[in-house]
Amino acid sequence: MTAGRARGRTRTTTAILGYALAMAVVLVTTQTSARAEQPTPGLGQSIAADQPLATGRTELATGHVDIGPRYVDNQWTVLIHDGTRARPVWRDPDEALLRVSDAALQTVPDDPAYAFLGVDAGKRVYVVPQVQNQDVVWLGWNTQDPRVMQSIDRGVTLTLLGVHGPGTLTTYLQSGNFAAPQPLWRSTESTEQSFWAEVNTHTHANWVFSAPGVYLVAVKVSADLINGETVSATRTLRFAVGDATSADEAFAATADIPAAAGQEPADEARTTVAEPADTSRALLLTALTGTAVVLAVVLLLLLLRGRGAKRRAERERAASLPEGQR
Repeated sequence: MTAGRARGRTRTTTAILGYALAMAVVLVTTQTSARAEQPTPGLGQSIAADQPLATGRTELATGHVDIGPRYVDNQWTVLIHDGTRARPVWRDPDEALLRVSDAALQTVPDDPAYAFLGVDAGKRVYVVPQVQNQDVVWLGWNTQDPRVMQSIDRGVTLTLLGVHGPGTLTTYLQSGNFAAPQPLWRSTESTEQSFWAEVNTHTHANWVFSAPGVYLVAVKVSADLINGETVSATRTLRFAVGDATSADEAFAATADIPAAAGQEPADEARTTVAEPADTSRALLLTALTGTAVVLAVVLLLLLLRGRGAKRRAERERAASLPEGQR
């Protein structure tokens, strides 16, 4: 092998080695799960174990409302916690209509930080705010049902499966007036969108609807239990956005919202024994990191071999020169 070829191989091997090591660093430092920052976890709420499950259709237009997991007849499901009355109750999402009235209308700010809304600055949109407006329904989520808190391992994953409506829906958090918005769910995205909520969490967010009308929002809530099981349930939330939107139309609306790959269709629940999600991600990360490290070691050996070949080529070249040129 000539010295020129040895130098070429050395440069190529060095570049590949640097890339492999960089990939190993990226794999080690990459986040493996989305986690929503919780700017309002301590809202002073506790939920009694004996709060009843109310029946009959109702419209929730003002006051405090959460979505959250609960057990009904020993089955994990997703319900609406209605705190608008003196005695809070739980409600079936099929029988609870969330009314977003004209009092929710706000103007999209002329600020690049809100470009994720996908709505032109200056346009009027309907906003269920993170900070309560007494004239608008106040919608959040909680993981505070007593049996849920006793059963789940560390928290739950909330996933948006799809939205059917005349406009777009965006859900985001914002901690303080000067903090950057943190988008959680965007109906314009075609991929699964999930975030993590710790056990005993009570949080509210901004829900932005770009146009009036009926919206059906399919949401899945899943968790790993302390007994090793994984539970998951998907339900559809019903919104009537705007004063002129008919409640009867909203209750009658149906939509075939496709579930993401590997997920159950909306309004079906299941309980299965499965490997915890965090464990699966950790195993995948470990495998990828191990592969990168092995690759780096192999390339290092190739680099050392190339350097040895270079030294041999230089010695052979020196030996071939006349004595006076050595």
